[in-house]
Amino acid sequence: IIGVSKDRLGHTAFRMSLQTREQHIRRDKATSNICTAQALLAIMASMYAVYHGPKGLKLISDRILTYAENIKREITALGYRCLSETSFDTLSFIDGPWTTDQVVSKFLEAGINLGRWKQGWQFSVDESWTDETYLNFLSVIKGETKKTFTSSPVNLKLAKGELKNSKLLRTSSFLEHEIFNRMHSETEMLRYIYKLQNKDISLTHSMIPLGSCTMKLNATSEMIPVSDFRWSNFHPFIPTNQHEGYTEMISILEDRLKDITGFSAISFQPNAGSQGEYAGLLVIKKYFEDTKQSHRNVCLIPSSAHGTNPASAVMVNFKVVVVKCDDNGNVDLTDLQEKCIQHKDNLAALMITYPSTHGVFESEIKNICSMIHESGGQVYLDGANLNALVGIVKPAELGADVAHMNLHKTFCIPHGGGGPGVGPIGVAEHLVKYLPTHVIKNEANLDSKAIGAVSSAPWGSASILPISWAYIEMMGSEGL
Repeated sequence: IIGVSKDRLGHTAFRMSLQTREQHIRRDKATSNICTAQALLAIMASMYAVYHGPKGLKLISDRILTYAENIKREITALGYRCLSETSFDTLSFIDGPWTTDQVVSKFLEAGINLGRWKQGWQFSVDESWTDETYLNFLSVIKGETKKTFTSSPVNLKLAKGELKNSKLLRTSSFLEHEIFNRMHSETEMLRYIYKLQNKDISLTHSMIPLGSCTMKLNATSEMIPVSDFRWSNFHPFIPTNQHEGYTEMISILEDRLKDITGFSAISFQPNAGSQGEYAGLLVIKKYFEDTKQSHRNVCLIPSSAHGTNPASAVMVNFKVVVVKCDDNGNVDLTDLQEKCIQHKDNLAALMITYPSTHGVFESEIKNICSMIHESGGQVYLDGANLNALVGIVKPAELGADVAHMNLHKTFCIPHGGGGPGVGPIGVAEHLVKYLPTHVIKNEANLDSKAIGAVSSAPWGSASILPISWAYIEMMGSEGL
């Protein structure tokens, strides 16, 4: 990665950064298993900056701040106490004429969701706010109709001195490069993106020589929901009765993946394959704790394994023991047998990729799984290359207890540039009760047996699950 910087004398200089994945180099000594960069989302954010430029971003910020400061003044005048002494877009209130429950209920009736913050309530102002949004918000908290308001907040100029903390005000320039100061019309922006797009090799030019695990096409028809506001404008913590359609879609997708993999249950919470590994190993660890075998902490990993495997094992405090592979990339059965005997009393799991990172289908995969089970361990199957199995064999039938599925590989979610990733895990029946839970879902089994949340949102990257759902539904079993 080449970036423009300045040297110690202030002269323009080029800086080269070599980006390497720590877990591939340090493996069982790695401190992180993160391998997805979410670069696609970063590119979207950077294009947002290119389109608006510094002037556009300032204009958006000023409008947000104007609405927020004026509405803060109005609500405070009603007797509510604002907990945000210094704020930009998010305001929190307590006390006042109505209780928090009454406030939340009143706004819900008006079709507005508020957040609860400790003993109070809060909300955020964003760029989608208009005068109508502002006046409607005030009418609810004042218990009046919108028609009683005539003043427009846009006409209420906000003096910068009104900010409680002037240190928040930025005075330095930003986004000075010409690329952020040139293309602010839709046609200019479209042409710029198209020009960049043509620098990359794609399906419109040739076959793409990517890894065996990665889908080569993200159909337009599957991508439609991502930019459709009826899918993309949901907050992950909205009340459950407001996302019944989403829940149904996720339920259908879970049923399809259960059918494809043979597992008893699926958790969509992990945001990437690496996080799926982490969650899956936590499930195995919880299982052993629950069955009074918490001493089991040895994780066998073939030397050919993806770098995230040993890194994930270390993250859950497992001891990594490497198993040899032969010249063709197959697991050395003799070495595996020896390691099973040596660690039989403490063996927790085997992490194995099938087919392997080398593209090898382990012909002894069922025997390998049996050896682990006979030694008291569980089998974690890395599903990075699931694309080679769909419709042919189910991972659960091979003897796997847990597996993660890279929806961004096998089931068409774009993986270009490193994201967004989705790495749900599937588990056998005896591990279902240990799957990740989330307090927002108000699940009945939020007890000591579940591993808790591994992601901040209940269903991870839920907004891009419709891509995989659409792909599977349109392909059907025969197509897959």
